[in-house]
Amino acid sequence: MPSFKVFDIAGSALSAQSVRLNTVASNLANADSVSGDPSTVYKARHPVFEAVRASLGSQMGGANQGSGAAVRVNGIVESNAPPTARYEPGNPLANEQGYIYAPNVNVVEEMVDMISASRAYQNNVEVMNTSKDLMLATLKLGQG
Repeated sequence: MPSFKVFDIAGSALSAQSVRLNTVASNLANADSVSGDPSTVYKARHPVFEAVRASLGSQMGGANQGSGAAVRVNGIVESNAPPTARYEPGNPLANEQGYIYAPNVNVVEEMVDMISASRAYQNNVEVMNTSKDLMLATLKLGQG
């Protein structure tokens, strides 16, 4: 039944935003971790989304009903930004020159990303609830 596609689309968006929230949580959890080697320091991670479009046949109820619109997580990429070097010779993790390296995580950007992902998640829950309410109202039309 084509009218249930909205649940598949919103469900894929919920799944994608959940991945986004998890990567933000990982970035924030590691924002204060340090290392004595710039190659081993934590690197911020970000999900890459891809829009999957429905074919015209599936939109019209045609033979190609297996495909539908959705959002898909293509993967999670690490940031290429260099880590921040801080001179702390007393830190046990400091290298021979007295430097430690902090991750390239911008806490303010991560918080904005978290709020955006949370709102997108809430919006997709509302889409599902509204669709459910409209379907129930449609079923009640014949109950005169």
